[in-house]
Order: sequence, then structure tokens, then C-alpha cells
Amino acid sequence: MIGILLVDDHAVVREGYRRFLERSDDLRVLGEAEDAEEGYRLWQQCAPDVTVVDLSMRGTGGLRLLQRVTARAPSARCLVFSMYEDALVAQRALEAGARGYVTKSSQPEVLVQAVRAVHAGEVYLSADIVQGRAALAQDAGRLATLTGKEHEIFRLLAQGRSVADIASLLNLSAKTVANHQSQIRDKLGLATAAALVHLALRHGVIEATP
Repeated sequence: MIGILLVDDHAVVREGYRRFLERSDDLRVLGEAEDAEEGYRLWQQCAPDVTVVDLSMRGTGGLRLLQRVTARAPSARCLVFSMYEDALVAQRALEAGARGYVTKSSQPEVLVQAVRAVHAGEVYLSADIVQGRAALAQDAGRLATLTGKEHEIFRLLAQGRSVADIASLLNLSAKTVANHQSQIRDKLGLATAAALVHLALRHGVIEATP
């Protein structure tokens, strides 16, 4: 029997997935929590085999819960069940100690598979996250083809700097910067300035402004 702790701030979600999980003879929900603080307290009390955690909750949130649990018990098996379909968010969850990540757009059966896999010591990712991670790796490979100068111009373009501004800042001619801009877009497969900014944000080249 696999004992499960559900941590999600939506009672309807918890109830629905409790019922679905407990249709399987080998799964039993030991407790439910609506925030990270209650989740940590129940984790200590219930000693679940698998803790299913949402990321977006009031208070400290799911990432902090993952960090607290795995700091206390590095072998703890935690599975993130989240609405966020971004592979970078999934990566942060894995770095915080999660053993798996399933998006809420997945079929309910996927959550059951993930719980069993994580309990067995495997790392489980839903298909959309696997695809997202593959795309990130492909983007990273393309970014690695940029020269040092191209990467600097890429960063400045992503910040919204004009060709003229960059030329002045780097002591280059506007024509040279424009040529670099064209080469950068070709190497990265980008058609628009918006796509360039999005790529830079996803890979931490620039930070989002509040």
C-alpha cells in the first residue's frame, strides 16, 4: 500500500483526486493539506510514502515545502502536481527536491502512474514537460553557437536596445550590429523581436521586469 499526502489549496481538487487515487487498491490518501505549513506538519505526522504537492498556494508555496521536506529527509519522495506547464518551472521543482512533475492538464491516470513511479524510486515527468525540456535543450544548443560578441548583442537586443544604441555602446558601426542581429536570428531560428525576448527570458539571459 502506498500512503499519499495531498497538498493543494483547492479542496475540490483534493477531493477529486483523493477519490480517483483511492480507486486503486494499492493507493491510500493519508491526509490533505491546503497550504505548505499544514503540509509540512502533516508530512511529519503521517510519514507518507509519496507527497503530492501543488506549487501555487498561499503562503510560502510548494517550492519551499519541497525544500523543507527534502532538507529534513533527502530520500523523501515528492511529486509536483501543478497547472504550470513550463519546463523551467519543472526544473526548479526538481532542483528543490521533487522526484516527479505532472501538469494538471494531464489525464488523471498519469497522476496514478507518477505516484507509483516516484514511490518506486524513479523520476517521472508528464509528456508535456518531457517535450518542453527537449525544446529547452535544443534552444540551449543553439545559444551555444553564438560567439561572445553575438551573445552580448543578443542580450542587449533582448533588453530592448536599438541597433544604434548597441553600436554606440560597443563602439561598432550600426551596419556591423545589424549584420550581427541578422546572424543571431538565423542561428537561433527567430523571426521576431518578441521571440528573441522570450528566448532570453526562458534561459535567464535577461530578467523579467516587475
